[in-house]
Amino acid sequence: MNTDVPSHAGQGEDLALLGLLQLVSPALPIGAFAFSQGLESAFELGWVSDEASLGDWLEGVLDDGLMRCELPVLARLHIAWAERDGETIVEWDGWLAANRETAELAAEDSRLGASLARLLSSLRLLPDSPALPPSAGYVTLFAWTAQMRGVPLRQALLGFAWAWLENQLAVACKALPLGHTAAQRLVERLRPLLVTAVDEALSLGDDELGPALPGLALASALHETQYSRLFRS
Repeated sequence: MNTDVPSHAGQGEDLALLGLLQLVSPALPIGAFAFSQGLESAFELGWVSDEASLGDWLEGVLDDGLMRCELPVLARLHIAWAERDGETIVEWDGWLAANRETAELAAEDSRLGASLARLLSSLRLLPDSPALPPSAGYVTLFAWTAQMRGVPLRQALLGFAWAWLENQLAVACKALPLGHTAAQRLVERLRPLLVTAVDEALSLGDDELGPALPGLALASALHETQYSRLFRS
């Protein structure tokens, strides 16, 4: 009996999808679970205390943060990696670093980037290219991995947004606490907004970019001296 698996036209798309699922999986050993992005401090301060207020917080971070910062820059980096445009890659990697408003947020991006770089190197997937900045941040290396795996640009942005949402809900389940059923209700509430955020991010010009999250920045700064905490940020 012939047990060979037949090839088909969609095999490349299937592999790209599996590559994206691997990249956004909580099981990816880069330490994303250790960071709350200021959310733990928001719990401590009483700004976020239940399912409804958590949903409002996440909507605000999505609209005024990811949609105007990480997602549109991820799109630019994805294109730059496809074109091997080292100058543009360095420019946007540096732009992201400059927009991290606290030491914790800057450390999260650099540490996740370093961890992802080590993982890619061990898998022999790190780009052998002068286009890679010496201390590339997480978004830059996420863009490289997605592009290298053949993940289409829009799906790369959706995957990144999904990983952010899943991480934030995992933080809430540990530290609020938020029940898992309530977390799934928030997924249903926010899932359509992820799509809208990607649409908007792809329409923004360079001069329209930049996060506007003073509350998150303050929470992150206060978290640095919070007495008892589970997360690094």
